[in-house]
Amino acid sequence: MHHRSATTESAPVRWLLIGLALLALSLFLLLPLLAVFVEALRRGTDVFCAALVSPSALSAVRLTLTAAAVAVPLNTVFGVAAAWAVTKHQFRGRALLLSLIDLPFAVSPVIAGLVWVLLFGARGWFGPWLADHNIQIIFELPGIILATVFVTFPFVARELIPLMEAQGSDQEMAAVTLGASGWQMFRRITLPNIKWGLLYGVLLCNARAMGEFGAVSVVSGHIRGKTNTLPLHIEVLYNEYQFSAAFACATLLGLLALLTLGLKSAVEQFTHQRASRRI
Repeated sequence: MHHRSATTESAPVRWLLIGLALLALSLFLLLPLLAVFVEALRRGTDVFCAALVSPSALSAVRLTLTAAAVAVPLNTVFGVAAAWAVTKHQFRGRALLLSLIDLPFAVSPVIAGLVWVLLFGARGWFGPWLADHNIQIIFELPGIILATVFVTFPFVARELIPLMEAQGSDQEMAAVTLGASGWQMFRRITLPNIKWGLLYGVLLCNARAMGEFGAVSVVSGHIRGKTNTLPLHIEVLYNEYQFSAAFACATLLGLLALLTLGLKSAVEQFTHQRASRRI
């Protein structure tokens, strides 16, 4: 079947717009990413591999993976619960809940980190109590996890809310009339309908969690080999003029971005194909 264009622009105008878009993508996205890989390998593969297997780099990778492994599942649960509450129920304060979900998008990550320091730092609101009970949050893994959870909280919820609103509640209401419990309704109806949107949100949440810098920088203390995540480790190497090592570690984040992009495209393509088959 021949598909007609939905626009009325002439072919030269369309090709000009496409060319400008590709030029912008090349200059601001592809070229910097390529430069990272070129600089990382400039001094040879030996230097590249040595930078990746150094104790500080391995510690940073482990800490980054640990923070993401905790933050992403938590935000997945929070996101599904928040999306369910917003789309399936009408209640007073619904608009306020939506605003709170979007709050991390509006607040600077640095401010988010300072809030945790204000609450749990040595001179913070709960600092003396934490010190009396020998509990350390700031400059330790718990603080990094809290900061990561905060900045990545909206991603899953914001992917699911429009999707669940578009799907409506007809199927859930039919299941209730047939005697299904809340868990049965969620597992057999809601979850299959949102699984691809949920996966998409989890991918974006994980990418942001592993690449977060601002909030984590404030609460980490920049202790090499202990509280430096991968982005912080890259900054330390760069400030110490170890450019090859810094770019070598940066390639890990670059590869993560490419992997996330590839998985995102695969999910979108698969979802589009399923929707076309239904139509």
